[in-house]
Amino acid sequence: MPRINVIGLGNVLFGDEGFGVEAVRRLEKQCAVRGDDILFVDGGTQGIYLLDYIESADALLVFDAIIPREYDRQVYVYRNDELPAFIYRKMSSHQMGLSELLSVARLHGRVPSELVLIGIPPDNLDMGSPLSERAEKLMPEALDAGCRQLRAWIDRQRQETAR
Repeated sequence: MPRINVIGLGNVLFGDEGFGVEAVRRLEKQCAVRGDDILFVDGGTQGIYLLDYIESADALLVFDAIIPREYDRQVYVYRNDELPAFIYRKMSSHQMGLSELLSVARLHGRVPSELVLIGIPPDNLDMGSPLSERAEKLMPEALDAGCRQLRAWIDRQRQETAR
């Protein structure tokens, strides 16, 4: 059965920068999807160490705090080729971002066939702060989008297996 990896990116020490990590933690508890083929990963700021989770996935769902070029305070969902080139925003110049990881996976010929990024623009990046009120308000919508995506992938896997 195809592997689905769900990765939360970000630094929980800097307020909304930890959105991705917190979203994956909550999604794993709230979304009723289980199986040996689904892996939930607290990716934090691990950079290159996440490459295997990307390359080993047939479908990859990523949560992260993102800043589109022009944006509103809302949940953004990007699929496959819709992913913008600017998603590599980093907290440190030494950290490898999602864009670079996908580029390396592409060089290896091991990019997941399905890729979805769910993110929100951060409102507060202060050190030691919890998620902002605005991030908390957007969290249910982000989790719902993630859960719907996981269920769609699982349903499609079941249909393909039944054939």
